[in-house]
Amino acid sequence: MIDLTSKTALITGSGRGIGKEIAVKLAAAGANVAISDIDLETAKATAAEIAGAYKIKTIAVAADASKAADVEKMFADTLEAFGGKLDILINNAGITRDGLLMRMKEEDWDLVLNINLKSAFLCCKEATRTMMKARSGKIINIASVVGLMGNAGQVNYSASKAGMIGLTKTLAREFASRSINVNAIAPGFIKTAMTDKLTDAEKEKLASGIPMAKLGEPVDVANAALFLSSALSDYITGQVITVDGGLVM
Repeated sequence: MIDLTSKTALITGSGRGIGKEIAVKLAAAGANVAISDIDLETAKATAAEIAGAYKIKTIAVAADASKAADVEKMFADTLEAFGGKLDILINNAGITRDGLLMRMKEEDWDLVLNINLKSAFLCCKEATRTMMKARSGKIINIASVVGLMGNAGQVNYSASKAGMIGLTKTLAREFASRSINVNAIAPGFIKTAMTDKLTDAEKEKLASGIPMAKLGEPVDVANAALFLSSALSDYITGQVITVDGGLVM
């Protein structure tokens, strides 16, 4: 059993969906968690739910993780709440604005790159200040299989996730000597609010291209994040773990 008692974690975009599931997994293992979301009420509800269920300390922080000032305040609030301690950062904030290249608006490119990739850059920069002093830390970037293989109609999203993978590998090299592990998780097609909008026929078509013949669950991604947050992954860095039912091999 993984024990994260006395550890502290900050998870961006964790008010709902995969981010929330990761927060639940870490809290169940004993970690105190900062729930960050652009929607403060959602973050507060999730923080209260998790604190009540697992008797750990949580805080809710409202932040647009693509803005430096918001990120600086988010980290200041988190460090203040948890006694200057941060052991785990999970960069999960992300959006989509899909469209074919010839029809994509420049603002949709900028928005996706800023929220998905710039946010990870800003958060990693803040987190490593604290982790370097402690000579310890786990950073996990939630990328995507489309960052590995591309996907028609998602040039902005694919580019942002490929960028996260490059960011992960570079930071792993920069901080390995300080015992800071930096890894990425690349989910495949996971059952979320996004896939809930698809018809049954569309879901079946997606599943047919997956060797395990089914969509994943948020908990599948959370389990990988739990492992990478723990001491079991201490000799693993710069890696991309695909959680995709065999879609990318």
